[in-house]
Amino acid sequence: MNWKLIFQLSVFGLIMAFGTISLIPQNFEFLFWLVIFAFCGTVIAKAAGGRYFLHGFIVSLVNSVWITSIHVIFYSTYTAHHPDIAKMTESLPLSNHPRLLMVLMAPIYGVLFGLILGLFSFISAKIFKSKIAG
Repeated sequence: MNWKLIFQLSVFGLIMAFGTISLIPQNFEFLFWLVIFAFCGTVIAKAAGGRYFLHGFIVSLVNSVWITSIHVIFYSTYTAHHPDIAKMTESLPLSNHPRLLMVLMAPIYGVLFGLILGLFSFISAKIFKSKIAG
């Protein structure tokens, strides 16, 4: 495993964590993630040297730690700029403890997005290997 690469790519998650607090609107966030996943998948395909899916998966797990930490710390600002998130948590269990709810949900999001980034990385590796071979 290339831990240096994983940590370096996870910095995009840290940047997005701060960006989503108040700068990036919720309805455009997926576009930023799409670009980040495409970039990370390409970098992993070129630099990881193997286990591409696992590298992508772990990058997303680390991202979930960054994002959850920042969103919990800046919860008031985050929910002020994302009222849909605040409203959604009102109907969930632990609605009286929204920060705890974020911490408990983080691993689920980390795994789901890890599957996506892992797939991006795996497919990118297949594309780049076929270009090199061809």
